[in-house]
Amino acid sequence: MTVKYAIIGSGMMGQEHIRNLNLVEGAQITAIAEPDAAMRAAAASLVPNEVALFGDFRELLRHSDADAFLVASPNHTHAIILDALIEQKRPILIEKPVVKDWEEARRIAEKAARFQTPIWVAMEYRYMPGVTRLLEDLEAGRAGKLAMVSITERRFPFLQKVGNWNRFNISSGGTLVEKCCHFFDLMRLMIKSEPVRIHAIGGQAINHLDEAYDGRVPDILDHSFTTIEFANGVSAMLELCMFAEGSHFQERVSAIGSTALLEARVPGPGRFEPDGQVKHAEYVVADRAARKEQIEVMKVDPKILAQGDHHGSTYFQHLGFNRLVREGGAPEVSLEDGLKAVAMGLAAQQSIAEKRPVELGCGNWLG
Repeated sequence: MTVKYAIIGSGMMGQEHIRNLNLVEGAQITAIAEPDAAMRAAAASLVPNEVALFGDFRELLRHSDADAFLVASPNHTHAIILDALIEQKRPILIEKPVVKDWEEARRIAEKAARFQTPIWVAMEYRYMPGVTRLLEDLEAGRAGKLAMVSITERRFPFLQKVGNWNRFNISSGGTLVEKCCHFFDLMRLMIKSEPVRIHAIGGQAINHLDEAYDGRVPDILDHSFTTIEFANGVSAMLELCMFAEGSHFQERVSAIGSTALLEARVPGPGRFEPDGQVKHAEYVVADRAARKEQIEVMKVDPKILAQGDHHGSTYFQHLGFNRLVREGGAPEVSLEDGLKAVAMGLAAQQSIAEKRPVELGCGNWLG
């Protein structure tokens, strides 16, 4: 069965999705909507078949017979686009963060409840091989009783984007929404509970302070520590640094339980390495009884690795979404998951701004 995709937003991430879809059997990109002419042309050049091109997503909706939509536009456009797509009642894969603020979250949640359109939020980090292995072992009880989750990201500054939208909180949602919703999503998935209290500290110490756009200096955070208390008693912590691109591993995702520590270690994109080569990820099990680490190198097919910056996860995610379009069922990463990850990021940023812990009552995400 051929699944026809319409792409909305074809910048850096949109083009990564296109390259990965080219590897998915039966996937065909039939339409692209992108307001920037250069990005639109670059995306079209990646598609091996004839593709309809549009400068506005509304025009695409009037002409496209796609089976599914993929949204990879700037954050501040997500709610506007999603509001229109929901009415189409065709499956949607939308890049994180699904929205950027509380008002958008309420509006989209209410509309989605009325239309019941399948919405899959693109949380690629769930599908990185090392992280996938950690989730499987955690589910199998390999760590014993889970007590702590720790996630560290030490990486490069935000890249330059068309229109510089990712330099400002008002258009990106802020660093802890734009970047860290991935990690807050992983925490909920690993801990299987909801956060009740978030406390964060952080600021803008190094990055983008010498930049100005239309007279405005960027205001996005470049570092933070966030601690989170979950309803079931598990504690979690996130360390973020956006000026540490010399780190061997970009992310470390750790689950610590009564019998073992499980850790996924993920390198950054190979294109930023001095030699241009992708490092291999690692998966680590450190049993308390054995008092040593067992390290497994997680290798990914080089053909898949070459399609993007997320260690093959974009491709593996697309396999699942393609299956949903063909066979039906529920998205693996639901709209609720996406909204709750944003809510955690917004609460963490509020904590930093107000210098106090922020309560997130169980289930009270939109109030």
